[in-house]
Amino acid sequence: MHIRSTVFFPARFVLLLMLASIALWWPGLASAAGAAPHNIAAQSPYWVDASGQATIEQVAQFAPTEFQALQPNQAFRLGEAALWVRLDLPPLDPTERWHLLFDSSAFIDSVNLYLPDGNAGWKINRAGDSLPVAQWSIPDRSPVFEVGAGGYTAWLRMASKPTPLSPRYHLISQSDLQSKRHWTYLMLGGYLGFGLLVMFLGWVHARLYRDRAFVIYMVYVGCMLGFQLAFTGIGGLFFWPDWAWWNNASPAVFMLWLAATGNWFVAEVCAIARYSQRAATAALAFSVVGLLYPVVYLTLNNATALLLLNLYGLLTVVIGPVMTIWAWRRGERYAGWLALGFLPLQIGYFFPALRAAGLITDSWATQYSVLIGSAIEIPVLLYILHHRAKHFNENRARLRTLESTDPLTGLTVMPVLRLRMRDAMRRAERYGHQCAVLVVELANHAEIVAVEGREVGDRALVIAASKLSRVVRDVDTVCRMANTRFTILIEGPVALPQIKLIAQHFVVKGLERTSILPGDLDLRFRMVSILLPAGAAILEHTEAPDERRVLSHLEKSLDLLGADSRKMVMHLPEGSVLPGHAVGSA
Repeated sequence: MHIRSTVFFPARFVLLLMLASIALWWPGLASAAGAAPHNIAAQSPYWVDASGQATIEQVAQFAPTEFQALQPNQAFRLGEAALWVRLDLPPLDPTERWHLLFDSSAFIDSVNLYLPDGNAGWKINRAGDSLPVAQWSIPDRSPVFEVGAGGYTAWLRMASKPTPLSPRYHLISQSDLQSKRHWTYLMLGGYLGFGLLVMFLGWVHARLYRDRAFVIYMVYVGCMLGFQLAFTGIGGLFFWPDWAWWNNASPAVFMLWLAATGNWFVAEVCAIARYSQRAATAALAFSVVGLLYPVVYLTLNNATALLLLNLYGLLTVVIGPVMTIWAWRRGERYAGWLALGFLPLQIGYFFPALRAAGLITDSWATQYSVLIGSAIEIPVLLYILHHRAKHFNENRARLRTLESTDPLTGLTVMPVLRLRMRDAMRRAERYGHQCAVLVVELANHAEIVAVEGREVGDRALVIAASKLSRVVRDVDTVCRMANTRFTILIEGPVALPQIKLIAQHFVVKGLERTSILPGDLDLRFRMVSILLPAGAAILEHTEAPDERRVLSHLEKSLDLLGADSRKMVMHLPEGSVLPGHAVGSA
């Protein structure tokens, strides 16, 4: 498919802007997600409370032999159990305020930090998705606790159901924590603003092209933004700080809605129903399952429900490319590009999906791979949709044009001319001025066809239409009414001297030679004109004339004019106007 270079300019601009944004954000991503120097998770002693009922006083009295060393990247499927970890905090720089920071807010239902209070008791600091963020010890997008200058033993109690738990925490100073927060908020704020801008552009395109695919695209992007809000903890911190149940459920809910709308979007853009109604029904049913499954997942909230959730996400990643490639092989030209557009997100999706399944632990990739993939995918999909809608709109415009234009010359068809002529006659009568109608015939067309053939004859008609159109104004109408005849409506106010001048220009334009025709050929025009409504008195009918009778009368007059080869122009009513009358000249 040939596309002009000017069409690719916006694509290059968007691509450069996207790459520049990623380059600018990359230091922030590294700063926001990189490991801190004080990583105390490795080799920490831990114990799993199978009942989930043990208290801090009981656990603190356990013998060291009851604990095991926490291994790097170790994951736990706790269910109703709880994980206890002993933190032997080293002495820290007293000039800094130190915090214990977790990096997996979307996968921790509850995390309590027990600090010695100096009176043989314990001070409890709480966080986690089961508690409203507003009630956390330090409200943030992920659990964070202040630990002072260290040099003592603290305890962590963690619980997560049904998602596997992978402890990932470290000590960080107040200054580093603030820097990390600033970079994270800048990065996520820019992403959300970009997503809202894309949704607005999708709405503009939906209004412009009347294409349902843009509406589904807006819903898809909205689900993507909701998923990022929930998954990164920004939603719980800023948008629903008092709704613990929604903060806990929102990552899974938005993930299912995102997968369902993505599948619906692919089926719509690839026009699956055009090739198989069964496949389209199956795709729609699969999307409906994803939209409704959150009710089942939140009701059961067990390992089986989590397995089905992960299976649905995996099937979406598989079904989407299968549908696009299937439609592309059947001739859907934009399906292949759509498959490439989804590729960055599908690659990034595997990291959090594997983390949710407990196959890998929390890492930089599990937190930000979907965000980076969607930042590339969202504008690419919009660009593909834009060209798809533009292509379809051009096809529809061509079909509409074929209904109102002559296929050979591109001029207006007769029904349109009659409608405009009727309106022009009414305006002329209402405002007391005159409009004009001319019927022009290419008199030597038969001679051209006889000498040069039908192809040159058709070319002569196209050139004749072009020459006639160049003489009149944009508001006037040129129409091909028969094989070699054209009708021209000159909008008023207009007078007879102007019509005579226009007729002379028609004759002169026809005699001008053109390189498209053989060198010795010219176009000889013969024409009849009439001013309306003043010229209506010449008609045989006494009532007000309609446009059909006017055109019929002009054609009859042109037939009479053709009997005299010396006469090329006649302006009614100055000449002979009715069949059987003598022919006069203008």
